[in-house]
Amino acid sequence: MLGYIKGKVLHSSDGTVLLENNGIGYEVLCSGAAYAKLISDGQGEVYTCLQVRDDGISLFGFVSLEEKNMFLKLISVSGVGPKMGITILSSMNINDIAVAIANSDVKKLTAAKGLGKKTAERIILELREKVSAESLPEKGAAAPEQPAEKISDKEEDAVVGLMSLGYTRAESVRAVKRAEEAGAESMEEIIMTALRTM
Repeated sequence: MLGYIKGKVLHSSDGTVLLENNGIGYEVLCSGAAYAKLISDGQGEVYTCLQVRDDGISLFGFVSLEEKNMFLKLISVSGVGPKMGITILSSMNINDIAVAIANSDVKKLTAAKGLGKKTAERIILELREKVSAESLPEKGAAAPEQPAEKISDKEEDAVVGLMSLGYTRAESVRAVKRAEEAGAESMEEIIMTALRTM
């Protein structure tokens, strides 16, 4: 089982990073936090989960073991596949997910792109006892809200990446706007420029 990779970023696009280690390039679909950190530093480490399915083999990357464990919990729920698990983790950090599950907050969970109400309810039902209440922070209420201003899908992805690193939505939106004003165009450039201003 491939559980950890450390290396240099050779290429990155749409949440996927090509990470080189000892002459081998691993294509890793990352959570928002892992993706933002790797493209900001140009190198780094990810905790990984290898998924073998009928339609192919996929490698998913996480910024910490705790994030990986939350991913494994999420995909244990019927109807939640690996890509949806990554989407949920990229929409909010693991503490906010734990708070949403503990508080039966369906609205907060369905803020993740493509996650419907019934699936969110199933996540709450199946994971409420598995998610440790000890991990719930007092600031858990500071969960991502729907954007007050209209932003593009690319900007939203950059905002989510920054939020996964612990910044608030308002801080992230402002930093993304500043990065674009400074000339950043691709999502990678926007995140890297935004991080330098935060």
